[in-house]
Amino acid sequence: MFKKNPFGHYLILKKWLIRYMGFMTHRRYRGFNQLEIEGSEIIKNLPDKNVLFISNHQTYFADVVAMFHVFNASLSGRIDSIKNVGYLWSPKLNIYYVAAKETMKAGLLPRVLAYAGSVSIERTWREGGKDIKRQVKFSDITNIGMALDDGWVITFPQGTTKPFGPVRKGTVHIIKKYKPIVIPIVIDGFRRSFDKKGLMIKKRGILQSMIIKKPLDIDYDNESIEDIIEKIEYAIEQHPSFLKVISQEELEAKRKLDVTRQWEF
Repeated sequence: MFKKNPFGHYLILKKWLIRYMGFMTHRRYRGFNQLEIEGSEIIKNLPDKNVLFISNHQTYFADVVAMFHVFNASLSGRIDSIKNVGYLWSPKLNIYYVAAKETMKAGLLPRVLAYAGSVSIERTWREGGKDIKRQVKFSDITNIGMALDDGWVITFPQGTTKPFGPVRKGTVHIIKKYKPIVIPIVIDGFRRSFDKKGLMIKKRGILQSMIIKKPLDIDYDNESIEDIIEKIEYAIEQHPSFLKVISQEELEAKRKLDVTRQWEF
């Protein structure tokens, strides 16, 4: 009953916290808005630990909460579905997510959410809304390694909710050091559904999506940091080449809209 995880958190408390938060947030993905899932059968076949999920990032918290729902639903046999929130009665307790320390200390609710599985780190490039340059803390890398040794870790390698931000080298160092199975995830619709923090619903009736891809094929010892960065950018669809495709699609959509307006009276 008083068993703790490696970070000193009581598992029974974490279990009830995930149950409660999961119940309270379920309609955000299956009610007010809908979450379209693809590839969640991959989740069920993963080992119990040393798995690193990498994803693009759109809100501070809504992305991670959605992943907790999808992962636990898949482990209970619900493929590409989060129907019936009962899958959270016995949640996987060794799921962690990497988050900026300043974000997790900004208020009571983030502190509560941190107990659910945050591995808080100090960002090396930004703090307090200002650009900085700071050395990576080895204790942060060690903590992420500790989380991988205990279970699954979710990380957002761009470290920002802005689209097409650069992939940070710290994620690659973790991959090369701990050699986890790396699962890419691509999300969309969360930025339109929620505010930046992902706590408030901004708009209803939005179709959110989550695509879970097969593990990346990585040569941990021989591939360069730059090669792995490029591989991650393509996997989470944040490579600059995707920006050109999106821009072209937006341009085509605008042209169609302009043509339609010509026929309006």
